[in-house]
Amino acid sequence: MELILMKTLIVCFALPLLLSMIPKQASAQPGIRPTAAEQDIAQTWAQTKLMGQMPVKTVQPHIQVIRNNDPVQLNGRHGKPLNLSGVKYTKGLYCHAVSRVIIYLGKPAKSFNAVVGVDSNEQTLPVKGSVHFVVSVGEKQLYSSPLMREGMPGLPVSVALNGATDFVLDVDDGGDGIACDQADWADAKVVMADGQTIWLGEIPMDDQQQIMTTEPPFSFIYNGKPSSELLAVWPAKRGTKKLDSQRTQHTVEYADPNSGLRVLCEGISYTDYPAIEWVIKFRNDGSSDTGILENIQAINLPVGGFGAAPVSVHSTPGTTVQATDFQPIVNPLAKGTKQTYAPTDGRPCAAAWPYYNLNSSSGGVILAIGWPGQWQADFTRGEDGAVQITAGQQLTHLKLQPGESVRTPLIAMLFYRGEWLRSQNLWRRWMLDHNLPRVEGKLPTPQFTPCSSHQFAEMTQADEASQKLFIDGYIKAGMKPDYWWMDAGWYPCDGNWPKTGTWEVDKKRFPNGLRAVSDYAHPKGVKIIVWFEPERVYQDTWLTDNHPEWLLTPNPTTDGHPSKSQTQLFNLGNPEAWNWLTNHIDGLIKSEGIDLYRQDYNVGPLGFWRGNDAADRQGITENHYVTGYLAYWDELRRRNPKMWIDSCASGGHRNDLETMRRAVPLLRSDFLFEPNSQQAHTYGLALWLPYFGTGTKSPDAYSIRSMMTLNIIGCWDIRSEQTDKKMIAKLLAQWREVAGEMLGDYYPLTNYSLSSGDWMGWQFYSPEKGTGLVQIFRRSQSPYISANMQLQGLEPEAQYAVRNVDTGRVIRKSGKVLMGVGLPVNIKQMPGTAWYSIKRM
Repeated sequence: MELILMKTLIVCFALPLLLSMIPKQASAQPGIRPTAAEQDIAQTWAQTKLMGQMPVKTVQPHIQVIRNNDPVQLNGRHGKPLNLSGVKYTKGLYCHAVSRVIIYLGKPAKSFNAVVGVDSNEQTLPVKGSVHFVVSVGEKQLYSSPLMREGMPGLPVSVALNGATDFVLDVDDGGDGIACDQADWADAKVVMADGQTIWLGEIPMDDQQQIMTTEPPFSFIYNGKPSSELLAVWPAKRGTKKLDSQRTQHTVEYADPNSGLRVLCEGISYTDYPAIEWVIKFRNDGSSDTGILENIQAINLPVGGFGAAPVSVHSTPGTTVQATDFQPIVNPLAKGTKQTYAPTDGRPCAAAWPYYNLNSSSGGVILAIGWPGQWQADFTRGEDGAVQITAGQQLTHLKLQPGESVRTPLIAMLFYRGEWLRSQNLWRRWMLDHNLPRVEGKLPTPQFTPCSSHQFAEMTQADEASQKLFIDGYIKAGMKPDYWWMDAGWYPCDGNWPKTGTWEVDKKRFPNGLRAVSDYAHPKGVKIIVWFEPERVYQDTWLTDNHPEWLLTPNPTTDGHPSKSQTQLFNLGNPEAWNWLTNHIDGLIKSEGIDLYRQDYNVGPLGFWRGNDAADRQGITENHYVTGYLAYWDELRRRNPKMWIDSCASGGHRNDLETMRRAVPLLRSDFLFEPNSQQAHTYGLALWLPYFGTGTKSPDAYSIRSMMTLNIIGCWDIRSEQTDKKMIAKLLAQWREVAGEMLGDYYPLTNYSLSSGDWMGWQFYSPEKGTGLVQIFRRSQSPYISANMQLQGLEPEAQYAVRNVDTGRVIRKSGKVLMGVGLPVNIKQMPGTAWYSIKRM
């Protein structure tokens, strides 16, 4: 018997804090672009925090709540859309009679429009609540609704404001008491006299004003004194420079009059996104050591705009090489509480995630910490509702020697009003436009990058002949690679690929070098990826034998050199070592014809860093190491401008913002191949990073599709007759047809789940192009054959052709129907999958 399953019935039985917040209907406004209110917030932050200027006093739009039986909520009720008799809205005000709200605009307004009614929810159903809606200017009543009850269709309201700069919204009891008088001013907006449209759900309430001061956004302690004391009296020099049409750089340099310490804040504000960023640099220009710098916080400031509203911190657990990698997590932040986050071993995404969305019903801020090292972030909420954010390198207690410098993590903030999922897409767009690396001005494209690593008992059995054989095999099967992936073990390592530290080609297996493989592949239109891991150094290799002084160990011997019995860490903070590595690896890239440099990182560096710090130099080894790592990649990219970099790091352990500006994560996690987990990894990671990949060696279509991302690492044995090459080639051809849509806006269509009894699905859509992709999975124990998937982000009045990628069948429906009733999806196989392309007609 076929069961019809609405999206709202596809549930995950995980803990509540681990559930994603999925809006049931997107805004009627197509596209995800910053609003004027969001840009104003960001520019005011840049003006106060980066330029040190208080904004000119003006009356900013705000909402004053005079009375209300429950807290007024913006753009929803308890995180869910406003609901008027089944029609859902993600913009507006939720009030409870008896309610009076004053809307202050600061300049003349032309009209007010909304749809009003009693909210339909578990408390008001059926037919509970009775209210009147009233709109007034001063003492003059401009509109009064008839009696409204739950279940009645929303009533459109249009009121001429005739140049008023403020007006009043009242919700009065209908005469039977205030029980269940839960009222919605849905899609409430004001058209100003100058033509600007202001949505009421984007206007802050009185207790939700941002906290604006000119105090620096960072802090530190120097010689026992807080920076708030010192910077108030130290001489400061400011500068502003236009970098391009979207970015302006702001600098302020402070000088300690009693020593050579200089403190430089370098910030950037954006005109096309409500985003700002900054990094702090400390330099000793004196002739003797500085005093102790400690507790350096790259960000230390309060963020207002929340008031009494519930606040949550959205993030993920990063990677722990488990099925739960990148699982969406929502942690409520109650008044008087604190949340602390930090990685476990010095790699920035090891069991932590340096990206956070601090969210309330009215909006919030996305915070990113760009630090490929050991960072820590704290979110502390005071009794006034404001949140104090501190973040920086976790441990700093150090002096600087003459000429020495250190830096803080990069801090980036993106401000938003309204709902959470929209803000994540705004973040994805900022990542694409300003962070994802480009080669010759172009973004990375979908890539098929197969390798032979999983086809040998040991990866070190790969040789020149086998690599050529696999390249030809894939091409012959109609599965031409974009890149051929040469994984670990191509160097002398005695049959043991983790034995890294001799960075030369093993001439026994590759007598003509890797150049013989790249020269073979290039004429066939195939480029070459080569795996490196220069930071982890195994004993009895060229580096341990020739340059032990370049290496770090957690427990140095009395002579300061590492023990030969330990795995060691190549010290990227050592200038001599850095110079050798940069020249040597660049030489290999050029001599061997390498097109994409893949850097692994299978060691937690924290113990190496801290084990080599003196008591008055805590944090210095890490700081110099991180700076050297970033400079190393910058130099490789400068010398090889057509080359991409892959940020492997045990699959996903180093994907902080600084790294993501230089590389793409072609392998997002080392937890591979199991289909449910791979679907879940895509579901969670796509909220934060627009480009990533994973590997597959699965023999069936369902599993292969579960792992189809923007980069596919094929691990099939192309030599075997058991490998269904025809089926795989067909799937890859379908993927190439639609994969580019994965760079569009992202919308989860189901809840997050790892259960085999659930469905999982999501949508990508670009309103600028009018095209998109829907990926749906019915898992192995789901009893449901059909579901209606409510699409999102479409234009209600536009017509769309939705094509089943497998059958070619096309459904033509309006955006309103596809977002309301939904897209009917039938999957008879268990497990099974359905992919659809979307095209605006």
